[in-house]
Amino acid sequence: MIDRPLTIAGLLVLLLAWAGPLPGMVAQSFAAHMSLHMSVVGIGVPLLAAGLGPLVGARGWLRSQLTLPIAASIIDLVVVWGWHAPALHHASRVSSLALAAEQASFALVSLLVWLVALTSSSKTRRSAALAGAMALFFTSMHMTLLGALIGLAPRPIYGEHLHHGLAGPAALADQQLGGVIMLAIGGVIYLAGGLVLMARVLQRQEAA
Repeated sequence: MIDRPLTIAGLLVLLLAWAGPLPGMVAQSFAAHMSLHMSVVGIGVPLLAAGLGPLVGARGWLRSQLTLPIAASIIDLVVVWGWHAPALHHASRVSSLALAAEQASFALVSLLVWLVALTSSSKTRRSAALAGAMALFFTSMHMTLLGALIGLAPRPIYGEHLHHGLAGPAALADQQLGGVIMLAIGGVIYLAGGLVLMARVLQRQEAA
């Protein structure tokens, strides 16, 4: 029931993200921190969810009714925006334990969103696809908004002391690059996923 190639690919991306050089770079670079974030929630977790989706759907562990996608999206918003609040963001940049907690929470809530979006049974495929598209569209919207706020800010949001050696224009450029990464990976991938699910809804509607 598990799609093994997708599951393995997702796990490999997560392993490369967390065991690679990015975690050691987050203290010096906001862009590196955002690259780590997007590698997890925009690439690794979607692949993992696509691999696990058939098993979850067959077991009936998640039923994509309207309330579940909304709840998953709101939880994701709270977690993502919460960790980008100055105090928590600072902690994740200077403490390995805080960074681990941040990354674990990002991965778990993102996995919930993607599983809700991709999981369905044979009887609920159309309604599940519609509910999943809503969840992904909402997530794309709040990620796009956050990425735009970060990327278009006229000064470093978190204070130049968080950039550890970067100051003035360099700190701002680092922050702007991080915002672009969030827009280009997070916002686009969630939007693309939502559009694919909406296309499935329309195709099934025409077939009916």
